[in-house]
Amino acid sequence: MFKEELSVAGSARDMNIHEYQGKALFAKHGISVQQGVHATSVEDAVAGWDTLGSSIVAVKCQIHAGGRGKGTLIDPQSREMVMQGGVHLARSREDVESQASKMLGNVLVTKQTGEEGKLVQNLYIEAGCSIAHEYYLALLVDREEKSVLIMASTEGGMDIEEVAENTPELLHKIWVDPNAGLLGFQIGDLARRLGLSKMASRSFAKMLRAMYGLFVSKDCAMVEINPLVRTENEEIIALDAKVSFDENAFFRHPDIFSEMRDLAEEEETEIKAEQAGLSYVKLDGEIGCLVNGAGLAMATMDVIKLYGGDPANFLDVGGGADEEAVKTAFGIILDDPNVKGIMVNIFGGIMRCDIIARGIIAATESLSLEVPLVVRLSGTNFQEGRNILSTSNLDIHSVETLAEGAQKIVQLIGGDE
Repeated sequence: MFKEELSVAGSARDMNIHEYQGKALFAKHGISVQQGVHATSVEDAVAGWDTLGSSIVAVKCQIHAGGRGKGTLIDPQSREMVMQGGVHLARSREDVESQASKMLGNVLVTKQTGEEGKLVQNLYIEAGCSIAHEYYLALLVDREEKSVLIMASTEGGMDIEEVAENTPELLHKIWVDPNAGLLGFQIGDLARRLGLSKMASRSFAKMLRAMYGLFVSKDCAMVEINPLVRTENEEIIALDAKVSFDENAFFRHPDIFSEMRDLAEEEETEIKAEQAGLSYVKLDGEIGCLVNGAGLAMATMDVIKLYGGDPANFLDVGGGADEEAVKTAFGIILDDPNVKGIMVNIFGGIMRCDIIARGIIAATESLSLEVPLVVRLSGTNFQEGRNILSTSNLDIHSVETLAEGAQKIVQLIGGDE
């Protein structure tokens, strides 16, 4: 998905699923897809070829990241390239066997995975399709407009991000009021902008209504299909399925969150944080952040960036954290080998600053903290908390303001040199 749309789509508290799982949901909701088989072994992949009975199939790596077609498969030990591209066409049983052997157990690196890539443990073997044209389609939650944003383009395929950047006029958008629902004239308008024939427009309308129904009923954060294709018979078919769900709706869809969640695709530290009741998202920087409150956490990261640093994480310990929660949070931050320093920014409300201070000291001592630590306490019992830190004989830098704290931690890790 496009970087400029990330803020529209939602938060890091979204659960992704694999393409093969998304295709199963699509089929269940009346959205046209090709037949396919999920495979976790070479034997499964070959059996998929036999089952589908198609003269051509697509062998697709299944990871929670886009850009698979342009990705690179590498050996996880030697880091040498095994094969270019994580999606390939196969025209024989032998092709499927060969491609599956090169994909499974290796790491797929794409623009969205970073250099470390993601281990390929699942494949999707999908029957071929007679493609007349490729389109792009996405449904997102636009929080600013309080509506569902539908984006579509005639320029579907692997270069859609370049299209959005260089020729944005080719990316068509409509906003759907959730109170009114998706209206017929909106579908017709989008079909006309895509240049669809009358027959293809009918197929598109059926698909888009079903897609919108799925999006709303399952509390999706995003549905992205690239490519959405028009066949030679003027039928609209989803050849891709990138689907994510708002984790705040877990209680309404326990089946999706329990049956479709793939923990192997998620950061181990994020899982550990979730189990501890902490909100944590790993980032690419060097300064670990421990904050209470999502808004304060975002402000802390912004100010760190302002003074030349890069946050290593988003970590919200919540309003009622105790000493043990703080200790756990420190352990999670330090699980990231990139962390060179830690910034603690606490505003005491329900959470008392003296309790946080004791938790910081306990964590520092038990974890034998070796990286610089800057602490800013404000609010309930803040003075008592600062006194506890100052009399601890530990190398803890206590500051009064967020700006002072951000400048200090950047300086301590050498970021302002």
